[in-house]
Amino acid sequence: MSRNLILAAMLALATPVLGQEAVDGPGPNLVIEVAGAANGTVVIDLLPDVAPKHVAQIVALAKEGAYDNVVFHRVIDGFMAQTGDVQNGKAGGDLSMAGMGGSSKPDLPAEFTDTLSFQRGVVGMARAQDPNSANSQFFIMFGDGSFLDGQYTIVGKVISGMDVVDKIQRGEPPATPDVMTKVTVQE
Repeated sequence: MSRNLILAAMLALATPVLGQEAVDGPGPNLVIEVAGAANGTVVIDLLPDVAPKHVAQIVALAKEGAYDNVVFHRVIDGFMAQTGDVQNGKAGGDLSMAGMGGSSKPDLPAEFTDTLSFQRGVVGMARAQDPNSANSQFFIMFGDGSFLDGQYTIVGKVISGMDVVDKIQRGEPPATPDVMTKVTVQE
């Protein structure tokens, strides 16, 4: 057996660094701690090869702590759960404008793909009417949403915690919204 093959086998069997949970997906991974009815952790494998500008902005916002304590403000049964309004969506604040804001960063040009489809667990960027208006908000699909293909930017897919996503309170906005208490990046 060649030295490279042995090394590859050793790396494949290696355990994660102490204190780090192993996750599937090449990363970066967005790790979302959710509190409320949907208490738990959601891990999203971000796709920089598909949407490099959008992923870079999400990673930057997460590293700044901008997503911490932001609610899921628009949750439609059988469709999707939307969050990420870092301007107007903070838990404990006035949520009457939740979903209308973004961040202090610039809006992004669309990065549509024809190789992926909006299916259960896929994460897309929310935007206004203008295809080049995505900023900080994103949504997680509950089921098939292929009618969105080519109209919204896909940024990732849930690789762990879809059971948590399924428990997010429905509503526009929900009466008692679930909260992303802490959002971090695993690279």
